[in-house]
Amino acid sequence: MATERTDTELVKGIALRDESAFEEIVARYGSKVLNLALRITRNQEDAEEILQDVFITVFTKVNSFEHKSQFSSWLYRVTMNSSFMKIRSRNRRRAVYLEEIEASTKQNWVGNRTEMFDIDFMSSRHELREAIETAIKDLPEDYRAIFILRDIDGLSNEAVGKVLHLSVPAVKSRLHRSRLLMRQQLKKHYEGFVNGDESGDIEPRHIV
Repeated sequence: MATERTDTELVKGIALRDESAFEEIVARYGSKVLNLALRITRNQEDAEEILQDVFITVFTKVNSFEHKSQFSSWLYRVTMNSSFMKIRSRNRRRAVYLEEIEASTKQNWVGNRTEMFDIDFMSSRHELREAIETAIKDLPEDYRAIFILRDIDGLSNEAVGKVLHLSVPAVKSRLHRSRLLMRQQLKKHYEGFVNGDESGDIEPRHIV
């Protein structure tokens, strides 16, 4: 049985225009690239175009990978750059795709009941998910990137730092700021809901 090649071996093969190495990299990381692009753009067509763009970049510019970090970190960075370029080029503001929210992470975003939040009530009215998606969409790009990688994809601070070329303290600082922005937005939304129209028709407010 043939031994599976490492990422480093595959990258070297791609640099030599080994098509089998390229196909193996696509098979190994294709779904991860597509899912990340989909989370950022929330559009299947855009995500599929980004998938193609990313692997064209891998094939044509693999020599720009300096082996100072893991190949997967470099690939994440290429994917995120391509995704945000797609959003800017089409001049659209899209929400991040969020399939489900873990209860522990939810608490990081919106605090707890002692701060006037009734999470169960908001969730039952489908208000929380809508508000969170809107708030993530309106995060500045730098904060949004960290929030997606850290709180949605679950990467470590160290891994996020390697992807975005940031120190761990910088990652922690920006993550903290992104969570504060999320929390402020959700608090405004909740207060608007309970003080305004309890029919559930309140539109989520946007971060300015």
